[in-house]
Amino acid sequence: MPALAWALGAYLLGGLATGYFWVRMRTGQDIRDLGSGSIGARNVGRFAGRSGFFLTLLGDFGKGALAVGLAGMYAPHPLLPAVAWLFVVIGHVWPVALGFRGGKGVATSLGGLLFFDYRIALIYAGLFLLGWLVTRRLVLGSLLAFLLLPAVGYWQKREYFVVGIFAAVAAVVIFAHRQNLAEEFPALFLRRPLTDKPCAPKT
Repeated sequence: MPALAWALGAYLLGGLATGYFWVRMRTGQDIRDLGSGSIGARNVGRFAGRSGFFLTLLGDFGKGALAVGLAGMYAPHPLLPAVAWLFVVIGHVWPVALGFRGGKGVATSLGGLLFFDYRIALIYAGLFLLGWLVTRRLVLGSLLAFLLLPAVGYWQKREYFVVGIFAAVAAVVIFAHRQNLAEEFPALFLRRPLTDKPCAPKT
């Protein structure tokens, strides 16, 4: 029961979409119908300027930090902050109040990770920097760092349950970026390459 309560609370907190409400209040538009369709800071910034970008970034980061921080202080089991971290990210990516159309979860994940284990957050930052230097793509560098999070957790001798949470958070964030990955690696998402040549008729 405590695990379910913390999971539900974190999920609902994750669904508080700062960027969505800011754009709706300022322009009357639904940010999910603009640009990439994400409620995250990058997409909000395109249509609401720097103030919208930084407000959304702060809100998304803050709700991840708040969910994990509260669980760390008040949850009756030491593993419940990890549960709260996973579900606040799920709530951000698939918020029930917005028809399960949310953001991509990077800022919320990092806010939660920083409060869950700042040492692993610092390792993530190093991996992200390395990934960016190699690929010269911010998103791709970030996703590579997320992909390595379970290995980092195992290397840091965290509980297997926590390593599993790392894997689950990474999977959610990477899945939320599937459109970005499809643009970067179209061959991985198409069964066969698209051509302009018409198919020959069968004889």
